[in-house]
Amino acid sequence: MKLLIVGGYGTFGGRIVQLLENEPRLELIIAGRSLAKAAAYCRGRGDTKARLVPAVFDRDGDLAAQLADMRPDIVVDASGPFQAYGEGRYRLIEACIDARIHYLDLADGSEFVAGVSAFDAAARAAGVMVLSGVSSFPVLTAAVVRRLSAGMARIDTIRGGIAPSPFAGVGENVIRAIASYAGRPVRLVRGGKPAKGYPLTEQMRYTIAPPGRVPVRNTLFSLVDVPDLRALQALWPEAKTIWMGAGPVPEVLHGALIGLAWLVRIGLIRSLSPLASLMHWATNRRSWGEHRGGMFVAVEGADEAGRPIKRSWHLLAEGDDGPLIPSMAVEAILRKALAGRMPAPGARAAVHDVELEDYEALFAGKTIHAGFRDDTDKAKALYPDLLGDAWTDLPAEIRAMHEGAALAQGRASVERGGGMLSRLAARLIGFPSAGTDIPVKVRFDIGADGETWTRTFGAHRFSSRQFAGRGRSQRLLCERFGPLTFAMALVVDENRLRLALRRWSFLGLPLPMWLCPRSNAYETVEDGRFRFHVEISHPAAGLIVRYRGWLVPSQGSSTVGSPAVAPSSRQPEAVHSVQP
Repeated sequence: MKLLIVGGYGTFGGRIVQLLENEPRLELIIAGRSLAKAAAYCRGRGDTKARLVPAVFDRDGDLAAQLADMRPDIVVDASGPFQAYGEGRYRLIEACIDARIHYLDLADGSEFVAGVSAFDAAARAAGVMVLSGVSSFPVLTAAVVRRLSAGMARIDTIRGGIAPSPFAGVGENVIRAIASYAGRPVRLVRGGKPAKGYPLTEQMRYTIAPPGRVPVRNTLFSLVDVPDLRALQALWPEAKTIWMGAGPVPEVLHGALIGLAWLVRIGLIRSLSPLASLMHWATNRRSWGEHRGGMFVAVEGADEAGRPIKRSWHLLAEGDDGPLIPSMAVEAILRKALAGRMPAPGARAAVHDVELEDYEALFAGKTIHAGFRDDTDKAKALYPDLLGDAWTDLPAEIRAMHEGAALAQGRASVERGGGMLSRLAARLIGFPSAGTDIPVKVRFDIGADGETWTRTFGAHRFSSRQFAGRGRSQRLLCERFGPLTFAMALVVDENRLRLALRRWSFLGLPLPMWLCPRSNAYETVEDGRFRFHVEISHPAAGLIVRYRGWLVPSQGSSTVGSPAVAPSSRQPEAVHSVQP
């Protein structure tokens, strides 16, 4: 199969090549206006199973002649920005239909994708597929909403957002597209009525938290002009509000972009397009933070009885795998075509042509993790609520220690640091003295707003308060020891439960992570018994405390919770576990 990728050596085109170059049945024509750049890109890919051919392609030139010369089976337009194509925006689509060549694009503009349906009759007559918006927005969002809405009688609200890694590398055409629409009105549905939105001037905060994983830091999302604003409305016309955002980081640069978009909205400047080059430079040269990104889709609706339902889907991508996701819809469709399952002829947004299971097969083998959460307002235990569908992945013995208020007893050994600072820190928190084979008792008092954990090591007793985080600590377990509060992620690591410290504060004032203690702590199961291991230290104090032991539910307990220690971090992304 011969595939012509327009913009093949650009950001998105290059990622399509990266995803498909291991397929020996493909010939990939890497095309753009510069033959030298196309050839250099092909050489840079090294040995590939697919055949890579550099070529010149000018979308403003004689398209019929160029297509006749190259004779591709499928054309993928990965160039853009689609918002800037002008009056002849659909010339390539028309040329492909005339030549009976299948067509895909990664268009991210709502108007462009909505207008493709005008070519449906011609595409059907020619027997070719013309699929537009073949990217995360709207293909992946539509697939996720279908899964989330299972069992719902209606959908009221759809919200979603993408938070790219600051090191993802953003193409200049993407920045040009954003600059072209920032602060300018776009059509959407809000409150059950057609409305206008103003991209980059409307915000929301959200924490992307795949169950059992360290979440992406709480992110500021701004409204963006993407095909979902119309495509999802066509699929779920009963939806009263559809909102899609992007959460670029560092947040200080995002804030500057918001300010500039407001200048457009209030009419002080016409467009940010003249600043596109500067925006591109700042985005790719001024980057810091975690090399991880994510995506969320949240749906609210009701069942047949009218009872409200709230569900969300969360995706986390570590390192360099995240930037591949927008191109995976193209990969999924092409691999289906190679398997003899070519999408049906016609021109449309590609919202029905890829399902979530197609994505999940492509995620496998990459550091991409996704999961679901039931956010419906109903009484849930603290740990099951925070862990979502990862809760059932834990061993039964650990789950039994986190379900309700009761009592657990066991034995432990304790080591203490000998330095003055470490002794002072241990005394302030209330850690027990050193000893071996110490009897341990943990009592749990659960209320509507959290849990109080009282631990007794021998004759020594101390306690803390645990509760679900809010605001920037959303999806995190917060634990308060006097004036100190620690916000931690519950992480399922095979048969272990560990905690990763994400934030901490003193009397509500956020503190820098480099000041926080370090910890290596986890809960696990050995020989059918719940066991814990905790080691807490600080660079300035050395070892503060190390203790390990076992617990079992007391006779007569209906359910048993799990004890806690003072939170700490091994590094700015520290591992910590709640233990006795």
